[in-house]
Amino acid sequence: MNTCVLHLLPVCLVSPQLQLQTRRKLLNLPSVWEKPIFRSVQIVPSASSSSSTSFSPAGYPEISPGTRPKRKRQIAGIDQEELQDPAILADPDSCFCEFKGVQIHHKIYDAESVATNLSEEGTSSQPPHANKGVNFPMILLHGFGASIFSWSRAMKPLAQITGKKVLAFDRPAFGLTARLNHVNHTSQGSDDTRPFNPYSIIFSVLATLYFIDFLAAEKAILVGHSAGSIVAVEAYFEAPERVAALILVAPAIVAPLNLGYVTKDNSSGKSNQTEGEELEVNSKGNWFTTVFSILSKVSQYLGQAIMRLVKGMGDMINSFYKKALSAFLRSAIGIMLVRMIIDKFGLAAVRNAWYDPKQVDDHVLQGYTKPLRVKDWDRALVEYTVAMLTDSASESKPPLSKRLSEISCPVLIITGDSDRLVPPWNSDRLSRTIPGSCLEVIKNCGHLPHEEKVDEFVSIVDRFLERTFGVQKESHLQPAT
Repeated sequence: MNTCVLHLLPVCLVSPQLQLQTRRKLLNLPSVWEKPIFRSVQIVPSASSSSSTSFSPAGYPEISPGTRPKRKRQIAGIDQEELQDPAILADPDSCFCEFKGVQIHHKIYDAESVATNLSEEGTSSQPPHANKGVNFPMILLHGFGASIFSWSRAMKPLAQITGKKVLAFDRPAFGLTARLNHVNHTSQGSDDTRPFNPYSIIFSVLATLYFIDFLAAEKAILVGHSAGSIVAVEAYFEAPERVAALILVAPAIVAPLNLGYVTKDNSSGKSNQTEGEELEVNSKGNWFTTVFSILSKVSQYLGQAIMRLVKGMGDMINSFYKKALSAFLRSAIGIMLVRMIIDKFGLAAVRNAWYDPKQVDDHVLQGYTKPLRVKDWDRALVEYTVAMLTDSASESKPPLSKRLSEISCPVLIITGDSDRLVPPWNSDRLSRTIPGSCLEVIKNCGHLPHEEKVDEFVSIVDRFLERTFGVQKESHLQPAT
């Protein structure tokens, strides 16, 4: 059949193969167009290739969902697929004790054990002298995002200069202290037996007082770093008779802007009262003044009622805002946000806390990121944040900045001159607010004097203890080698 005639026939009467041949001859196209351009490619896998791997038409490998390799999730370089219990991550000198249902990780050093370890290790350096006048143990309180690790360089020297036990513990949500589900933990029991929120400030305060009893002491010297200073000061106000002295290191306590405290004189109040009485006497018989006084009192009463209503609405809105924010933080999105922040800024914050970031070696980074290997560390950090936002116990008390002038125990404040997290001028204002406090500034030091400048830090503490508790010192004699 003629191809031209064939081309004129209806398409339905011609087979597809014959149509393709006819069009190729008419258009003089090469034979490559006889077949579609996109052809599936079959590649025979080699011996080293996975048998479950195939290739798409575009040439990209396709992996079946069941055999797709999982990408390891890491936060600040820590694998999140193999989180462990705190007891597994503990050090040989770690201890655990239960307080109000929470397993608290802590370490204890005393002068005798330190001296024994030094003699066994053959250390030839002369240890510091112990202040015989110091009859109190020392409790160390770390800051936000830190743990016992931040005190690791200073604990043994502090035990040597005090001659007493030195204890440091991980506050809940940090270090190797157990992470509890606060919602389930507090839902059990009645209101009287229901435990405290382990992530609240008051829990850390009560834990601090518990450890004073744990050390079988009547009083203790509290050393707080950064946010740990808040716990130390609150512990003092909770039980001032249990605190022998306060040492605040780079304290994250907002100093009051107004350093002067104005005391109202009674004579001025008496004068105002007399003036009011005279005005009331002179206004008798004057009906206009009487009506004006009544209207003034009515308007004052209405104003107070409106202010109470506004305050109540404000408290209600504030309560609703806190509940909404707490619900958001506890959601999957909130937890993911916390993980992203820690992953993005965690290591940078550690380096920024040092005066010389080059001193932050792998050992330091591993010490600060070790708690990220604990199960539920992210949820515990969220609960800690929620507790700070919804702390009802602190709302019932005056602000801490207004109570600082009531501190009567010896206070030492230590700060670095190059602290980028808590400015040194804030520590200076705190020293002028707290009566009788002493301020020491360490040069070329950042936010961590007890890590960056250990020797200078211990020396400052030693001089403070010597001035406060006595001048007699006892030498630790070393065995002859």
